[in-house]
Amino acid sequence: MKPDRDAVDGLIDQWRTQRPDLRQPEVMGIFGRFARIWAHATRAIEATLGQWGLQIGEFDVLATIRRAGPPFTIAPSQLTKWLMLSPSGITSRLDRLEKLGLIERKPSPDDRRSLLVVMTAEGKRVVDEAVTAHVENETRLLSALGATDRKALDRALRSLLRSFETPDA
Repeated sequence: MKPDRDAVDGLIDQWRTQRPDLRQPEVMGIFGRFARIWAHATRAIEATLGQWGLQIGEFDVLATIRRAGPPFTIAPSQLTKWLMLSPSGITSRLDRLEKLGLIERKPSPDDRRSLLVVMTAEGKRVVDEAVTAHVENETRLLSALGATDRKALDRALRSLLRSFETPDA
């Protein structure tokens, strides 16, 4: 394989041969690379977080509560909004985190029908250690890119994400 080519280039070449009528098959390369990079990154992230017995989704919950700041308490509805998950998706993660002793569910003082998710001291310790290792790991995962390339990639991804998340005017 040539140094400026990757495995996805071969797939695009096959499409060009088999379907020369496709106008821009190279766009499949962008999504193919996203998918392959995400698969590699996910394995590395899972290995890092696994040191604390966490899966990515559980880490996301703890990180969201941690970012909220003291008193490290959040409503499940806020978690569903920030993590873009269904209530049942959040519930299964909360169940596991509660069994691990990293969060507690407590009645809301403002609404007896509602619960709040409260991070325990052990949960704060775990997420603080895990996030430090996570940032170091992600830095390592991006080490093939120099600072200029990282900024350009961030700018391009920001524009693309905005196109998905900005409501039509």
